[in-house]
Amino acid sequence: MLQHYQKNLRQNQTDAEHIIWKHLRDRRLNGCKFRRQQIIHGYIVDFICFEKNLVIELDGGQHSEQLEYDEHRTAMLAKEGFRVMRFWNNDVIGKTELVLSEIYGALVNERVV
Repeated sequence: MLQHYQKNLRQNQTDAEHIIWKHLRDRRLNGCKFRRQQIIHGYIVDFICFEKNLVIELDGGQHSEQLEYDEHRTAMLAKEGFRVMRFWNNDVIGKTELVLSEIYGALVNERVV
């Protein structure tokens, strides 16, 4: 079931996902390999770098209505050792370089996000 949804998400990226994927794919950011729409412990995350245990989530307007779910999801991923960074779609679209700079900082410094 999740695999079907995962495939659908890959084929129907949002504008923000397309922008970020253009910069993350093929080890373009700090030489780190990212995967998109990856299933992790029953959740589909937008982007993940396994070598740095870093998850990138892009949130649209619907996420303002599901804050409790997102917090639970983030806590579960953190419990499994993943750092989770969240960005609003409008920030990705309007402030792409700033978002990429924050992701780069997390990759280089391996800091807790």
